[in-house]
Amino acid sequence: MPNLDHETIELACIALGALALVMQTIILFALYRGVSKSTKSIKEEIEDLRSSVMPIVETTRELVDTTRQFVARVTPKVESTVTDMAELARVLREQAVDVEIAAEEILGRVRKQTGRIDTMLSGTLDAVDKAGAFVVEAVGKPVRQLSGLLAGIKAVVESLRASDSSYREPSLHDDKDMFV
Repeated sequence: MPNLDHETIELACIALGALALVMQTIILFALYRGVSKSTKSIKEEIEDLRSSVMPIVETTRELVDTTRQFVARVTPKVESTVTDMAELARVLREQAVDVEIAAEEILGRVRKQTGRIDTMLSGTLDAVDKAGAFVVEAVGKPVRQLSGLLAGIKAVVESLRASDSSYREPSLHDDKDMFV
C-alpha cells in the first residue's frame, strides 16, 4: 500500500466526517421539509375541523344554556306538582277510607232492615195463611152441613114423590148437584 501518512488519514477522516455531516444535514433538511409539510397539512385540517365543529359546539353550548334555564324554570313547578299530587293521593286515601266506613254502615243498616222486612213479611204471610184456613173452616163446614141437609131434603122429597106414584125400584141418581 502506498504510504499513507498521518495527514492523509486525517484528511480522509475529516472528509468522511464532512461527508457524513453533509449527508446528515441533507437528511435533516428532508425531515424538516417533510415535518413542515405535515405540520402545514395538519394545521389546515385542524382549521377545517375547527370551522366545522365550532358552530356545533356553539349551538350545543346555547342548547345546554337554554336547557339549563328551562330546567331552572320548570323545577319548582314540577316540585309543586309532585307535592300537590302527593297531597291529592293522601286526601283520596282518606276519602276512600271514609267511603268504605259509610258503605259498611249502609250495608249493616240494609241487613238490619232486610231482617225486619223478612220478619214482617213472614208474620203477615203466616197471618194470611191462618186467616185463609179459618175462612175455609168457618165457611166450608156450614156449607158442607147445608149441602148435606139439602141432599137429605131432596132424598125425602124424591122418596115422597116416588111413593105417590107406583112403587119403583130406586135408581141411582147423579151426585153432581151435591156440594161437598
